[in-house]
Amino acid sequence: MTKDTPLWTPSLQDVQAANITHFQAYLTEKKLISAPFSTYKELHHWSITNRRVFWKSLFDYFQICYEGSTEPAELVQTEMINTRWFPNVRLNFAENLLRRDDNKPAVVSILENGQRKELSFQELKEKVRQLQHSLLEMGVQEGDRIVAFMPNIPETLIAMLATVSLGAIWSSCSPDFGINGVIDRFGQIKPKVLFCCDGYYYNGKTIQCFDKLKQISAQLPELEQIVITPLIGETNCAQQLNQHTPSPYFEEFLSSDKEHTLQFKRLPFNHPPYIMYSSGTTGLPKCIVHGAGGTLLQHLKELSLHTNVKRDDTIFYYTTCGWMMWNWLVSSLALGAKLVLFDGSPFHPKPSSLIDLIDKEQINTFGCSAKYISALEKADVKPKQSHQLKSLRNILSTGSPLNPANFQYIYREFKQELCLSSISGGTDIISCFVLGNPVLPVYSGEIQCAGLAMDVNIFNEQGKPIIGEKGELVCTQAFPSMPIYFWDDPDNKRYHASYFHHFSNIWTHGDYGEETPHGGFIISGRSDTVLNPGGIRIGTAEIYRIVESIPKILDSVVVGQSWKGDVRVVLFVQLKTGLNLDEILQKEIKQTIRKELSPRHTPEKILQVTDIPKTLSGKTVELAVSHSIHGRCVENLDALANPEALKEYKNRQELKD
Repeated sequence: MTKDTPLWTPSLQDVQAANITHFQAYLTEKKLISAPFSTYKELHHWSITNRRVFWKSLFDYFQICYEGSTEPAELVQTEMINTRWFPNVRLNFAENLLRRDDNKPAVVSILENGQRKELSFQELKEKVRQLQHSLLEMGVQEGDRIVAFMPNIPETLIAMLATVSLGAIWSSCSPDFGINGVIDRFGQIKPKVLFCCDGYYYNGKTIQCFDKLKQISAQLPELEQIVITPLIGETNCAQQLNQHTPSPYFEEFLSSDKEHTLQFKRLPFNHPPYIMYSSGTTGLPKCIVHGAGGTLLQHLKELSLHTNVKRDDTIFYYTTCGWMMWNWLVSSLALGAKLVLFDGSPFHPKPSSLIDLIDKEQINTFGCSAKYISALEKADVKPKQSHQLKSLRNILSTGSPLNPANFQYIYREFKQELCLSSISGGTDIISCFVLGNPVLPVYSGEIQCAGLAMDVNIFNEQGKPIIGEKGELVCTQAFPSMPIYFWDDPDNKRYHASYFHHFSNIWTHGDYGEETPHGGFIISGRSDTVLNPGGIRIGTAEIYRIVESIPKILDSVVVGQSWKGDVRVVLFVQLKTGLNLDEILQKEIKQTIRKELSPRHTPEKILQVTDIPKTLSGKTVELAVSHSIHGRCVENLDALANPEALKEYKNRQELKD
């Protein structure tokens, strides 16, 4: 099979049944286009050249709850950063997620230890009503910040929906965050209410949160209320937590007033429902404020048109509440789909634990990280031999580039008839630039397409679009899910520096990649970690793609070391338990990289480590490793899940010659 041979091609029946096909029929019916386009490329071109018409059409197509007028769609500004969408629209984000009020299952919650809960749309809405009244009673107002230090369970979702229904602003961290990591985030936005849990389960262990919570709450002086979910049954947690702040359990806090009617405060299109955070590996995390309308439009577009989620579908994404994929996942409620929430280790009690959920819960769309797929392959998990997978139509992967070997593994060991969608965007836009498409073929190692109405290009250093060459991923026109601002950044200085400093008035995302002749995209890593030996730019993902194919290697990190006026490539590898990096394995690694890539890609030094440093959301931290080997200070260790791992990288004798 050549790289130009698709791994999967949708059937005529697939194309006819796809939401994106129905959407084109709608555009034709409304006379927004003369006839359905024959290719996605034509549809995409129409959507970027008529982006105001496109975004406006989504209000009616998705039957969004709003008031006011969708004219004008966009307030044209000289600077892309100042663009504002739908200034005459008022809506409520939570109202659009809770439009249904029936007994159809809305949420299934599963813990690592097997505990399972289910809520219908009606039951979910009732819990939100009760919690909303309690928040009103304690004085929560529009614009107040409400935060969660919570696992991925229904109480977290209920709290978010109740918060946003009132026009308050939601922000969350998962309970595996360290104390300083939480304070670095929540301390900046001064929350009024904290939702938390007494503990959680992970990898067969019960982990209590009491000590963390005591310190966190003591450093958030503006807190007026703490609400505790007793997940692990820790006794007396509420009584001991904070003597100066009321700390009831979640069920106790819910209002018993049956007269209160659930209300949804409709606010301007750009009113924020969410504050998200950058990783914080180079200083305090940036507090990225997202608007309700832009987030809703993007999520509906991506979930329905690009992911093909339907009313009767079940969707799962392995994520914590500290990663934007949680926010993306829960927006599926607006389409009437059922969510499967999971909290715990994906490999406990066995490597196929999450795969079991596909059959048990009849999951149609299964989302995970690229690292998870790689780990499944290394664990020799072969689902098609042990599972039925009849319901499965889509697999989504994000967090890092998905390499061709992983693509082939999915089609070889899962099933042939599914759409594997590698997707890429970020917390910055709470959505995607490039992603999947149910009516396009899947090519090994490629993301299928740019998102509708996203004018995505790859630029060379001269700011010219290129195809088939590596460069900077950019977006040249404004889109509704751009951040509305950064918290405490009144002049947009940090906002501008983050995305608009490289090319004037063009969003530069910080990803290094290329556009393929198929119209797909290959992401080669972050721009700030691109290697530059001998002046040749190399994306780190190119090397990871090859290294991950070597069975003895569990994980790796590659960086450039300044050396004798140039840069040399240094590869650190974490091997399977009991293995040592001998000369034979080093030779195998180098020969494989040289053969599959080039001599320039081949590391001059390969060193063994016992752990690879990661962010709290599980991403490899190349910059921190680079700083460590160069003797520079790593500014914010609290942004790392395992900062102690960096000790292995400092003062390595092997890097001194």
